[in-house]
Amino acid sequence: MPNWRKASRSNTTGSDCVELAELGGAIGVRDSKAPNAGHLVLTKPTLARLVAAVKSHAELA
Repeated sequence: MPNWRKASRSNTTGSDCVELAELGGAIGVRDSKAPNAGHLVLTKPTLARLVAAVKSHAELA
């Protein structure tokens, strides 16, 4: 069973949380409000690119 952890930058009120879990050679990403709704499975490089893209976009806002 995966050990799901909330991302360190998730909303502090608990309403907008992303959880991550090590899934063998990949990373699982899910919405903490809907843990049974499924999850994305990303490679570590893909997750790193996603995080970089989100950070880049946030800096533009």
